[in-house]
Amino acid sequence: MPADRAEVRTRHPRHQRRGEARLPAAVATVVAIALYLALPEQLLVFPRFVVPALEMVLLVPLIAINPRRVTRQTRFSRVVSLALVVVIGVTNLGALGLLIHDLVAGAAGDGKALLLGALQVWLTNVIAFGLAYWELDRGGPVKRTQAARADLPLADFRFSQDENGDTVEEVAAGSSVKSDWVPTLVDYLYVSVTNSTAFSPTDTMPLSSRAKVLMAVQSVAALLTSLLVIARAVSVLK
Repeated sequence: MPADRAEVRTRHPRHQRRGEARLPAAVATVVAIALYLALPEQLLVFPRFVVPALEMVLLVPLIAINPRRVTRQTRFSRVVSLALVVVIGVTNLGALGLLIHDLVAGAAGDGKALLLGALQVWLTNVIAFGLAYWELDRGGPVKRTQAARADLPLADFRFSQDENGDTVEEVAAGSSVKSDWVPTLVDYLYVSVTNSTAFSPTDTMPLSSRAKVLMAVQSVAALLTSLLVIARAVSVLK
């Protein structure tokens, strides 16, 4: 390893990192809330403003605890952050269930609204599972940046950076081993997008049982949305 990189790692050990920025996760959550608010009436699991209000109530204390950088974690913040992800994910799966029910029952209604609703459900699916992977992998965003690698829980995902330590220098320099790289929300959203489009893992492999279960649920939901719901909606438009 070059001397300058070794020096940087010595000056900035993992437990002194600033942590991830709060803004990306907050924006992703707000987008998911906006997508729910814009759903057609027949796809709402609860009255239109109930779920968004609950999600905002859960989001506000998380921002208060870590307003700029995600560096602090308490038992309360951990429960609230996981609860927020569950609310987003479960209500979106409920909306998908209602959408499929309407199609099967022949109550598709306006084809354009149906197609738009399917796209909203698909996008929320990507955000919800991306946030879930971000919250669960290696103990969550706080532990990933604030704890030493030896103290991290077992990984739920294996990224390509975790295997690049013995490749050519310009690739190996960014690997987990040589640069102390850790995944951020963007990496987990990428995993979520590829899983929702390929209906299977691509370059990032699930390791734990819970990661495999989550990816399986997401793949099935995306498959139903893409092949059944959108295809039926397009046929209604014709």
